[in-house]
Amino acid sequence: MKLRNLILFAVVCALALPTFAASPVKSGKWQTTIEMDMPGMPMKMPPMSHTTCITKEQAEDATNAIPKNDKQSGCTFSDVKVDGSTISWKMTCEKQQMTGTGTVTYAGDSYTGKMDMKVADREMHMKYSGKRLGDCDEK
Repeated sequence: MKLRNLILFAVVCALALPTFAASPVKSGKWQTTIEMDMPGMPMKMPPMSHTTCITKEQAEDATNAIPKNDKQSGCTFSDVKVDGSTISWKMTCEKQQMTGTGTVTYAGDSYTGKMDMKVADREMHMKYSGKRLGDCDEK
């Protein structure tokens, strides 16, 4: 059960990062799909998708894409860099003893990315892709 919670936590972290990455992203409704690979895991997890709205303000600054000092996860993100259409970062989660690095590259209305994490003696690899579906729904 503990490993399952750790995997779920990693997926949530991965969802937050590409979804809100800012500088090269356009505002609007984005769909993110995540595939996870954990060497030695007996069964492969199916890809997971979710949709979110990115506001104009969130899309303006890549540093706003990283949830710093998140009390729920205890993770910190550092070395956030924007190089053209690519955002990169490092992640440290002391409580979970997890570290990782990630990148996401935008190409107009889509992106691809990856995050490699190490938890104690296990590795996890995430691949994600996203596409802009249009404007956000009116509330």
